[in-house]
Amino acid sequence: MGKKDGDPDQSQYGEPAQFDPKFNGPIHKRSCTDIICCVLFMLVLLGYMVVGIIAWIYGDPRHVLYPRNSTGSFCGIDQNKDKPNVFYFDILKCAVATNVIAASLNGLQCPTTQVCVAECPKGFWGLTNYVGPAAAAFNQSLCVPSLNLTTTKLTPAAIMDKELCPFYYTPTVSVLGRCIPDLNSLGTIPDYFSGIPNLPFADLNASLINSTGDIVNGFNAEDVGVRIFEDFASAWPWIILGLVISMLVSLLFLLLLRFTAPVMVWLLIIGLLGAGAYGIWHCYWEYDNYKSMSATIHNIGFTTNFQVYLQTQETWLAFLIIISVAEAVILLTVIFLRTRILIAIALIQEASRAVSYMMSSLLYPLVTFVLVLICVAYWGTTALYLATSGAPLYRVVALNGSQADCRRYNGTEECDPLNFTSAGLSCASARCVFLRYNAEGLLQRNIFNLQLYNAVAFLWCVNFVIALGQCTLAGAFASYYWAFAKPADIPAFPVSTAFIRTLRYHVGSLAFGALILTLVQIVRVLLEYIDHKTRSAQNPCARFLMCCLKCCFWCLEKFIKFLNRNAYIMIAIYGKNFCVSAKNAFLLLMRNIIRVVVLDKVTDLLLFFGKLLVVGGVAVLSFFFFSGRIVLPGDTFQSETLNYYWMPIITVAIGSYLIAHGFFSVYNMSVDTLFLCFLEDLERNDGSQEKPYYMSKSLMKILNKSNKKPKGK
Repeated sequence: MGKKDGDPDQSQYGEPAQFDPKFNGPIHKRSCTDIICCVLFMLVLLGYMVVGIIAWIYGDPRHVLYPRNSTGSFCGIDQNKDKPNVFYFDILKCAVATNVIAASLNGLQCPTTQVCVAECPKGFWGLTNYVGPAAAAFNQSLCVPSLNLTTTKLTPAAIMDKELCPFYYTPTVSVLGRCIPDLNSLGTIPDYFSGIPNLPFADLNASLINSTGDIVNGFNAEDVGVRIFEDFASAWPWIILGLVISMLVSLLFLLLLRFTAPVMVWLLIIGLLGAGAYGIWHCYWEYDNYKSMSATIHNIGFTTNFQVYLQTQETWLAFLIIISVAEAVILLTVIFLRTRILIAIALIQEASRAVSYMMSSLLYPLVTFVLVLICVAYWGTTALYLATSGAPLYRVVALNGSQADCRRYNGTEECDPLNFTSAGLSCASARCVFLRYNAEGLLQRNIFNLQLYNAVAFLWCVNFVIALGQCTLAGAFASYYWAFAKPADIPAFPVSTAFIRTLRYHVGSLAFGALILTLVQIVRVLLEYIDHKTRSAQNPCARFLMCCLKCCFWCLEKFIKFLNRNAYIMIAIYGKNFCVSAKNAFLLLMRNIIRVVVLDKVTDLLLFFGKLLVVGGVAVLSFFFFSGRIVLPGDTFQSETLNYYWMPIITVAIGSYLIAHGFFSVYNMSVDTLFLCFLEDLERNDGSQEKPYYMSKSLMKILNKSNKKPKGK
């Protein structure tokens, strides 16, 4: 006997679900699942907490957050609280030796004296008078704190030789607490600089630009940052208004799908067919235009100028055939699968109806966002404290290594920066500078392992949080589908009930699925790392193999996410362990593979169109507003006051995408859950009085099915 369209597809993928008179939605009597994985996950979380505590005890993020002077003291805190910036006596040594910003952030000191200052120097200055009192020659605020210019007996020449005070400086700006030359203010070095002896370079201006140009251009963003901050300070109410508009548009779009889904779907399909028809006509027109041309692909041969191929009749004939075949395939698919397209449309409408009955589900992405944010913050803080957990090591380094007496001070002798003095040394320019963090202790030797543990635990926690959200929403929407009389039979507080039920019984199953996904993601990260490290040594064969591996694991990750998503739906409904739920979901989908493909593509098409509508519409609206093309009557906000009007536009666009993604992720979960419930409904029930359908009347109408008698009557 032939199968009617809409009946479950019979194949080798397991037996259809059997009728259960006691089943009417997510079961309430369930037990804990995947207990071993739950215990393992709890142990990993406990170890994660221990790693965080160890990092907090031994770490010192001040090494990264604050700059240090030559003695190892931090600028901006403790005794230097009123001196937040570090000033380099000879910035050229830093620029020649290494990138000063990157070096300072990693704790490396430049081979020049550094002092904490309240403000970075803003003008030009150079030592021209080498005789007379030192107080008249130098600025006390820029000299080392141990030197008192009013009482010292040292001459300016001796002070300069010992590098106790700077003998020149140029206009600087504070970048991350470091006084960096301001190339925008340098212009032409004053003439008197050319007469200053002992300058390290003959042309100071050219040396500064050539040596520190990359540093300043890369990190001298203070002015830009201040201007952007000013833009946000003046435009933040309108940015919030733009995000509110995107939220309202997203919500309105999802609710309107309940009434406009058929029109939108068919318009998109007709638009796709129309685009294909235009492509066929255009290819034929080009083919006809080049009919008189004698050039062929065989005559042209191989060339990198692809424009030449577009001037041959054979190329447009090939395009014509390809587009015609694709158009025919799409048209035949629409004709023969029209019933399944109607089912997909009805399920989309039903998902919109379910969301309208459970508006609290639209707020759940905020819970997921907060939990993910906590995971990211904990991971970042732990990584920062672990990276700074080693004790700093200081060594004696000669600032003037060209002198014979200073060559032996090459960083091999240990020193204490707070008590170091060069008075008893044969090298007056010797300084005690930071070398690196101690890596000889037990903790320091295992920093890499702890950082690796931190990263793996972070990925597992994030995937668990996402799984928790999917399972919670699946339980809520399943309770909607299996309510026979909607909305009267929908349980009270379905989202919170599903959340509590998931946490109580299925932490182990969610952790199991998250672990599988985490392992695949770790392999992908390792492949990217290996590819990055060996790229220069790879031959074409190795690059091809690496590309294939990365592509395969990318596909595997997508498949695992798809399988996990449907497994969580089954867990939310039946309360079984992860493996059984994943197996049942996979077999159920394979028994209805055509419906799965059609629904997936139709839903993706609609959601893509929705995101494009929300993000594009709000971004265009914000562009016209922030660029001054739209002026509200009586509005005090003027677009001319913005330094960079594109920053609020980018902020609104990114925020709109995140908001739309959050709303649409709930909607997508609703569609997937209702779809699995719909397939189960078809297999379990037949519309009789004993086994009535739970699907909506629109779905029954499409499938030519009906319930013989309402339940309970």
